[in-house]
Amino acid sequence: MSRTPSRRRSFWDDAVVYQLYVRSFADSDGDGVGDLDGVIRRLGHIAGLGADAIWLNPCYPSPQADHGYDIADYRAVNPEYGSLETFDRLVAEAHARGLRILMDLVPNHCSERHPWFTAALAAGPGSPERARFVFRDGRGEEPPNNWQSVFGGPAWTRVTEPDGTPGQWYLHLFTREQPDFDWRNADVVAFFDDVLRFWFDRGVDGFRIDVCHGLIKDAALRDWDPAGGGYNAHSWNQPEVHGIFRRWHALAAGYGPERDLLLVGEVWVPDPADLDRYLRPDELHQAFSFDLLVQPWDARALRAAVGRATARTAVHGAPAAWTLANHDVHRAVTRYGIVRPEAATESNDAFAALMRPRGDVDPELGERRARAALLLLLALPGSVFLYQGEELGLPEVLDLPDEAREDPVFHRTGGREKGRDGCRVPLPWIADAPAFGFGTGVPWLPQPEWFARYAADVQEKDDTSTLHLYRRAIRTRRELRLGEPGPLDWLTTGDDAVLAFRRGELVCVVNTGSAPFTPPADWGEAVLGSAGFEGELPGDSAGWFSTAGS
Repeated sequence: MSRTPSRRRSFWDDAVVYQLYVRSFADSDGDGVGDLDGVIRRLGHIAGLGADAIWLNPCYPSPQADHGYDIADYRAVNPEYGSLETFDRLVAEAHARGLRILMDLVPNHCSERHPWFTAALAAGPGSPERARFVFRDGRGEEPPNNWQSVFGGPAWTRVTEPDGTPGQWYLHLFTREQPDFDWRNADVVAFFDDVLRFWFDRGVDGFRIDVCHGLIKDAALRDWDPAGGGYNAHSWNQPEVHGIFRRWHALAAGYGPERDLLLVGEVWVPDPADLDRYLRPDELHQAFSFDLLVQPWDARALRAAVGRATARTAVHGAPAAWTLANHDVHRAVTRYGIVRPEAATESNDAFAALMRPRGDVDPELGERRARAALLLLLALPGSVFLYQGEELGLPEVLDLPDEAREDPVFHRTGGREKGRDGCRVPLPWIADAPAFGFGTGVPWLPQPEWFARYAADVQEKDDTSTLHLYRRAIRTRRELRLGEPGPLDWLTTGDDAVLAFRRGELVCVVNTGSAPFTPPADWGEAVLGSAGFEGELPGDSAGWFSTAGS
C-alpha cells in the first residue's frame, strides 16, 4: 500500500480530546448520577486543561445493562442526564469555549428494549422485523454455533416464541440485553444514516464508533476454533464492513469542509495491516492506537509500540489517535504500579486482560510512571485522548464491594472478572464536600475515603500536582506544535531502560528503569519534567528538552 497523498488539515491532526463518562463526571441535581448540566458547570475544568474536544460516552436512553452501550433510542437523551434541550445547551456552551463535541455511536447492537427488538420478538421467525437482527434456528437444543460473548458465556440467547414454545436464538457478542444488528439488512443501513444526520444537524462534531470491527459477521456463522487462540475471526473484521465506513465518510463529507466532522473508530484487529484498511482515505479518519495502551512499563516495549504505530501512519496517512486509558481498562496509575505481576491467563478479548488485577500495586510508583507516560504520549504526532480523572492521577478503585458492582463483566463471569467499575467511580472535585463535590446525593458507585487527597481543589493548590503537570504539558505541546505531523527520530541512549526521540527542536526522554539517566548536553535544556530533576533524570520519570535558543 502506498503512502496516501497530502490532505487538508483537520482539527484531529493534533487534538487533545477529553473522554467524559457522563454518569461519573458531575451530578447537578443530587440523584447520585452525573448529568449534562453537571458537565456544563464543569466545562471550565476541561477548557482549562487545554483540551480541544470532548468525547461523551453514550448519553442516550438506556436500561443501563451496560451503562449506556445498550441503547433504547438513538435520537434522544437519557432522562437521567437531561434532555435534547440540555444537550443543545452543552453543544453551544462547549463551542463558545472552543471545545468540539464528539458522541459515542454504538452500531453493533442496541438494547433489548429498543422498539425494533421488541417488535422482532413479537413478530416471530421469518419476519422482516427479525431480519434486522441475527436470529437463527439452533442445532437441536444447542445454539447455532459455539461463539462466546466478550463479557463471558455464550453469545446466543434463545427466545420464547409468541405461541409460548422455545424458539429461535439471537446473537449478542456482548450481553444478552444487547442484541446484535444484522448489517446486511437495508433497514439497518438506512436507520444509522438517519442517526448520524440527526446528531450532525444538532451541531455534533463527530463520533467515536464502538466495535467497528464487529458490525458484519461471517455469512455462514461458522464455528469458532478455540485452538486458534482467543480471537474469533468469524465474528470480527469481515471484509464487507468497509462499505459501511465508506458510506459514513461520504455522509460526513457532505456537510462540507467547514464542519470538519470526525469519525474515529474502536478497532481491535490482530494484524496492523488490517487496521490500515479501516483508515483508507474514504473510510474512518482515525482509529485508536491501542498497541501503546497494552504495553508494560518497559522502554523497549513502549518504543516498539510507538514505532509500529508511526510506521503504519506513514503508510495510510491518517493521524494516530493515542490513548493510555479509557472507560474499559484499569487506570494507568494502577497498571503501571504493578510490582509483582501475576501470570497472564488466556482471554478471548484484549481488553479483558486489562480489566483483571494482575499483581500487587504500588500507587506511588504507578503515579510516577503514569506522569512520565503522559510526557511520552503528548510528545507523539497525532491526537491524544485523555480519560477523565487521569489528570488527577486517580488509581483504580480495586476494592469496591461486590454488592456495589454493576458491570456486566463481573456478573456474567460470576465475579471471576472484577470488570470496569473501578475506573468509573465518580470524580472527586472538593476534598471536604459531600461526595467530594461530585453532587449532593449518594453517588451511584461508592467513592473511597482516600479520594480526598486526589480532589481537584487540593491539586489546584499544589504546583507540583498531576493536574498542574497536565496543564503545563498540554500547553507546552501546543506551543511547540508537538502533535502536528512530522518525523520522529529515535536517539541512542546506551541504556535499554531509557528511550529517547527527537521531534523538531524537542527531545523526549523516558526513563523506565530505577537508576538515574544523564541526558547528553546536546539534547538541550530541560523544558518540562514529570518529576523534579537537576542534571540527572530520575528513574520512572520523563523529561522534555529543547535546543531552541542553545
